[in-house]
Amino acid sequence: MLFLVATPIGNLADITLRALETLKSVDYILCEDTRKSQILCKKHSIETQLKSFHKFSEKKLEDTVIRDLRAGKHVALISDAGTPGINDPGQKLVCRCREEGLEVTSLPGASAPIVALTLAGFPFERFQFVGFLPKKANPRKEVLIDAFFYPGVTVCFESPKRIHKTLEEIAKWSPEQEVAVVREMTKLYEECLRGKAKELLSSEIRGEVVLIIEGHKKWEVKLSPKEHVAKLQKEYDLSKQEAIKLAAHLRGESKKEVYDCLISDEAL
Repeated sequence: MLFLVATPIGNLADITLRALETLKSVDYILCEDTRKSQILCKKHSIETQLKSFHKFSEKKLEDTVIRDLRAGKHVALISDAGTPGINDPGQKLVCRCREEGLEVTSLPGASAPIVALTLAGFPFERFQFVGFLPKKANPRKEVLIDAFFYPGVTVCFESPKRIHKTLEEIAKWSPEQEVAVVREMTKLYEECLRGKAKELLSSEIRGEVVLIIEGHKKWEVKLSPKEHVAKLQKEYDLSKQEAIKLAAHLRGESKKEVYDCLISDEAL
């Protein structure tokens, strides 16, 4: 059986009794970085063998792990911090196990997106998690603008090296947007900065970062598709194709429907 074991996101005491028992009893533990996982194991007297399982080694090891699971071995999968299988190599292994009919179970515990969401204190009925924000400008812009209009809150990971630039972009495209930057969760210097993006630019932000963006921004229902596309192009510095794609998404229409309306208006 494959055990997905949640580990602490900062404070090493934040681990369940069941997780400790499992990590001590399995045949071996798959982890992203053996050096980081050794710190946790040493703290809790876990002597089980650690095997490095990351994006550069997953292909090489996957068949071996599947073979071991078929043979009846028990294997634990952990990430550097939090719940494995979310934005890490474990996703593909779990999918492979499901495809092959192998047993998988998850031991609940710490999860950075959920902890950050509760600390931010935004009122919401729904939320979306988008993982790490894209590094490239246009894909990142697309994700951020979608978050502005999402009817809930958006949770994402961002590098401390890029968070300042991301806040600048949010301040430029949506000055009134409320955001929260949560860092060093469960650690000594845990901090939750909340306000408009411009207000947070003067803050020195270090360590692992989770960015929360409050949504609910409304588009003008009375706008025609042509007016809507033009407004999005102007406000967010989008190309025509990007604006058509976003307008279609916000209006709940297909890109073809929006494009056809534009062509029809131009023909008049």
